[in-house]
Amino acid sequence: MRLTRLYVAAPLASGGRLELPADAATHVARVLRAREGDPVVLFNGDGHEFESRIESVHGLRVAVAIGAARAVTRESPVALTLLQCLPRGDRMDWIVQKATELGIARIVPLVSRRSVVKISAAQTESKTAHWRAIAVAACEQSGRNRVPTIDTPRGLDEHLGGIGSAGTRLVFDPDVAPDPEEAAPTAAAAPVALDFAIGPEGGFEPQELDGLRIAGFRGVRLGPRILRTETAAIAALVWLQTRFGDLRGARPAARDGSR
Repeated sequence: MRLTRLYVAAPLASGGRLELPADAATHVARVLRAREGDPVVLFNGDGHEFESRIESVHGLRVAVAIGAARAVTRESPVALTLLQCLPRGDRMDWIVQKATELGIARIVPLVSRRSVVKISAAQTESKTAHWRAIAVAACEQSGRNRVPTIDTPRGLDEHLGGIGSAGTRLVFDPDVAPDPEEAAPTAAAAPVALDFAIGPEGGFEPQELDGLRIAGFRGVRLGPRILRTETAAIAALVWLQTRFGDLRGARPAARDGSR
């Protein structure tokens, strides 16, 4: 049986007792219908997980006895940062969820000149909190014990003006040379950290691409087709994880069930 994993933004210590926060308690009591003695796994983002048990359920108040700690590493060996221009509708929710499942370390939501979505100052904090909650849920599902950083939305120019000169940086651009091997680092020299930028529905403007290149971003093409921004983000992440990260050892299972 798959164990329930719960994120709690609180210190955790083996042998301790914790009353779950309201949201987590509601989920455990009403959705999962957990009972006293049921096993759960707790994590708070520090890289550990704690094998625990439900100690009591009283209405929407749920207490958990914290068990043994385990340091479990499920993070990519390369810290990947996605610079994502905001897409329309709920597509950003989908990007945050899938990127978290695939091991992203940080997401920087950006507003570029062709971005259809504009976020007011009043919406910034609520949107960021919403995306962080999606990332937490994706960590609970995928087994990650570290929650990726979700930055508050900002303008592309503002972000580029605040980064240093060092680092490996790529911008995925359908108009560059078709061979990504020319721009990307070699697999033998895998970077420790890598930033990659994905444009909005209409793509980056030429002046923005110039700014990205001045900031050290090298152009890479993701095949011969024009991808939607949410497709490009995930396709780029899978490609980078396969080339440098923890998808490199993945191999298909044999059809006859042999190993």
